[in-house]
Amino acid sequence: MTVKNVGENVNGIKTSLSPEQKALSKSKHTAMVNNIITVVLGVVALFYVYPIFMIVINSLKQESAISTNTAFDLPTSATFAGMANYIHGVTQMDFLSSFGYSLFITVSSVILIILCCSMCAWYISRVDSVLSKVMYYLCIFSMVVPFQMVMFTLAKTADTLKLNNPFNICIIYLGFGAGLAVFMFTGFMKSMPIEIEEAAMIDGYSPLQMFFKVVLPITKPTTISTAILETMWVWNDYLLPTLVLDIKKYRTIPMDIQYFRGSYGSVQMAPMMACIVITIIPVILLYLFCQKYIIEGVVAGAVKG
Repeated sequence: MTVKNVGENVNGIKTSLSPEQKALSKSKHTAMVNNIITVVLGVVALFYVYPIFMIVINSLKQESAISTNTAFDLPTSATFAGMANYIHGVTQMDFLSSFGYSLFITVSSVILIILCCSMCAWYISRVDSVLSKVMYYLCIFSMVVPFQMVMFTLAKTADTLKLNNPFNICIIYLGFGAGLAVFMFTGFMKSMPIEIEEAAMIDGYSPLQMFFKVVLPITKPTTISTAILETMWVWNDYLLPTLVLDIKKYRTIPMDIQYFRGSYGSVQMAPMMACIVITIIPVILLYLFCQKYIIEGVVAGAVKG
């Protein structure tokens, strides 16, 4: 063996890595990448939370501290207003009435969407016909149609059919929310074993009994995740109630916040900030109680189909 070959063998031993060493190096690289992604996403999350933090801070300030250059400063002893803005917003700005209308519209709309769309998805996933396919693709198509394309026609139709009140507007929300709900329920129900329903039929269940006692309980993750998504949409919606409802008689929370007026047409920013904080609390609580079902339901409804 020549000196050159010996040198090549020595270099080869030094530079070659065993499979264990390669796996360790790869795991270290993966951990480094994950740490970098975590830091980047953490910074992005801070930027996302910052506006919410500023709303909470400004809701505790006096009105004069918000309208000046101190809007981005923390409250001081001179600018701290405590709960005065919350009390003023609830008692003087008729906020409780708007809260009641928003709560009723949201609950009724979400219940109607979950009930009707789950039944529709069950029919689509179990009946292989042209009608079921047309219904499914119409629901999918409704997801990509911008609301601005139909809003003027919708407002006229709502007035004609007497849907321009908080007790009937849930029918309009059913039409706009059906696309996402049917899509998620259909994807989940297609993965459900049909043998479960056949066993229920053998036990003498009627179709309605089978749906409410067998099918709907199984779809609990998808039902909860869909309910949360629809709740956040209806609760925070401003454009649809403004177009349909009579502003002088009925106002939801987003509508009422737009009319926080003071003297000479000025906007009362401090009570507005306080009411915005009150508005986001129910959605946050709902999300915290049901967050474990969100990812599970979304993945089950969107991937398994």
